[in-house]
Amino acid sequence: MNALIFDSPAQDEERRRLLYQGQLFVYSPTASSRALCEFARDLSEEAFAPHEPTKAQFEMPQEKYAAVLELLKPKFIHHPTSKQLIQGLLQELGCDLTKTYFDVPRLRTATSDNYLTSGLAYAFHPHRDTWYSAPFCQINWWLPVYDIVPENCLALHPKYWNQPIKNSSRDYNYYRWNKESRGSAAKQIKSDTRKQPRAEEPIELDPQLRIVCKTGGIILFPAAHVHSTVPNSSGYTRFSIDFRTVDLDDVKTKAGAPNIDSECTGTTLRDYLRASDLSRLPEDLIAPYDTEPLAEDAVLVYEAQQTK
Repeated sequence: MNALIFDSPAQDEERRRLLYQGQLFVYSPTASSRALCEFARDLSEEAFAPHEPTKAQFEMPQEKYAAVLELLKPKFIHHPTSKQLIQGLLQELGCDLTKTYFDVPRLRTATSDNYLTSGLAYAFHPHRDTWYSAPFCQINWWLPVYDIVPENCLALHPKYWNQPIKNSSRDYNYYRWNKESRGSAAKQIKSDTRKQPRAEEPIELDPQLRIVCKTGGIILFPAAHVHSTVPNSSGYTRFSIDFRTVDLDDVKTKAGAPNIDSECTGTTLRDYLRASDLSRLPEDLIAPYDTEPLAEDAVLVYEAQQTK
């Protein structure tokens, strides 16, 4: 049974244990989560000026809109302020900064009325992040940048927590994705031709859970939960932030949610930064997650991307 737990006083270790069982946590905005969303809004409003970001899609051709996102999203992802605010948020919610590692926060956009659903505004089909080489101890953090409504939020599909789905994750390798597909997102305007893991059988979207929280509110769910982008019919673009965390002890012991249907190769663990000092996970802890050797050219491309 999946529970939805609001503003829990649970310590991080207990929270992670419950998340790995499929439970969900929602927190009211904190000082750092508000500041993070305000920072994202400031950058977005500057990038889309003179248009209001949530309405800009109605004033711009798709190609120009995608060009704005091509500059805006990396600016937010790699800005030191984004990392500093993530560090503050993790501390406010009781994480041990010496053991908690996070990946860089993504600024996501979900446009209304199918204006742009590929590439930099990709509308995610129902999936588990563990199909994309995420470790099973990964926890997803999701925050709305502007107000959201049920017609433009995130959907979770709890029916599939312990029900396997036939899927194409067997064909996905994270290192190959970094080499061949990640950099081409801005070119995917009319449709997205990049090969990504998908269900290979019909998915029942209902029952589904749509959590509507305040701007800066925080939704936590395990990477193994099936989730998707709600088809946006709200009349304005949804802006949201997501990032992921892993705990050092859980990486060491391979703790986490159960694997019931993921067959991908490679791992995202080299993306993670320690919250206390932004150092990376030790290579000897990552190596057991490498399920196949890395081709030399893939390693070179991957390492080059990490320095950007």
